[in-house]
Amino acid sequence: MSHDPSPPRPGGTFRIQVGDADLNFRTVEIADPVPTGRQILDAAGARPAEDHLVIALLPNGATETLRLDETYDLRGRGAERVVVFKTDRTFFFEVDRQEREWGAATISGRVIKLLANVDPAKHDLYQEVRGDDPLIRDDSIVDLSGEGRERFYTIVTHTTEGLAVLPPADRAHLEARGISYEVVAEGGQSAVILKSYPLLAGKYGSTSADILILLPAGYPDALVDMFYCDPWLRLSASGRYPNAADVPHSFAGRNWQRWSRHSNAWRPGIDGIHTVLGRIDRALKDAA
Repeated sequence: MSHDPSPPRPGGTFRIQVGDADLNFRTVEIADPVPTGRQILDAAGARPAEDHLVIALLPNGATETLRLDETYDLRGRGAERVVVFKTDRTFFFEVDRQEREWGAATISGRVIKLLANVDPAKHDLYQEVRGDDPLIRDDSIVDLSGEGRERFYTIVTHTTEGLAVLPPADRAHLEARGISYEVVAEGGQSAVILKSYPLLAGKYGSTSADILILLPAGYPDALVDMFYCDPWLRLSASGRYPNAADVPHSFAGRNWQRWSRHSNAWRPGIDGIHTVLGRIDRALKDAA
């Protein structure tokens, strides 16, 4: 839908797009180029105005609740889209660290994506929850009426350039464990490098190593397989490489030691960097 400002129509009326809680819009006409919230509600047939709430949608996805006596200039705003609710209460949430206002106690995943100004078909939505961040599907309904403010974030579902940052839950887990890391991309492949990851004392010839984790398209909804070490690790007891850890892999200008450790178990919306680290710790401990 175009966000271009609508010029006055013959007769001096302006067009405005009025939407519902699912962001289904219809066109109404209004004579005043600077109407009040009450005038917009009246033009939309939302009466009595005192029982309704009107929220303007700005071009960047931001929302703005209009008071009944507050004016809204339709001339050159870049958008004339509003959403009307039958309510007297405003709910607040955050998506991608930006605050949004809403006039209903519930909201769908698809609407949150649209308010974040992203393409629902190309982005996944996650809710920030202590522990594991659940995937919010387009038809999922989220309750905004609980204590505290609900927070969400979007990531690209499929990418050719790779993730620029890790999801918040992953970053929080690494920071809580005091692990230094770097997110890199090369040739369309995303990865996170754990820097100077500590190793079991006496197990290897080194006390720490950088660990490379390749992130597939669609992560964190997609399976992470294997990991890679630099420097290459040898078992102190035998002086040899661990089983299935003797194949090189080139990435980001470095020659990594590939550890072929596979698992088909991956729970979208539950697993993430914390489960990957658990597998890595187990593999490093059990290596023989």
